[in-house]
Amino acid sequence: QLQLVESGGGLVQTGGSLRLACVASGSNFNYYALGWFRQASGKEREGVSCITRSDDRTEYEDSVKGRFTISRDNAKKTVYLQMNSLKPDDTAVYYCAAAIRSLATRDSCPRTVEYNYWGQGTQVTVSS
Repeated sequence: QLQLVESGGGLVQTGGSLRLACVASGSNFNYYALGWFRQASGKEREGVSCITRSDDRTEYEDSVKGRFTISRDNAKKTVYLQMNSLKPDDTAVYYCAAAIRSLATRDSCPRTVEYNYWGQGTQVTVSS
């Protein structure tokens, strides 16, 4: 059982930066792989990034590679998404999600359907 709360969204201009945080409540945070998703108005939800349970591998959607960085702090039960060089196309509600991982899957990112805990989202708006 895990509860997730996102924060850090806001309004920025093109080229600006934001750092999103997702704080978890519950036990065994370090057993979860974590992901960030976003959903723009009128569009489907898409995966942005993930970080494995073991913290040895990360993945990024092509459009954010080189601009976004995912990280986790297990002591704080928090996953972050550092977003730099923001573009208007990054405007969306950003959600964090968690998926419990076994030792066998600790080094892999979950499939979307494997994420079983979701936050409520935080709005990111990038103006030109």
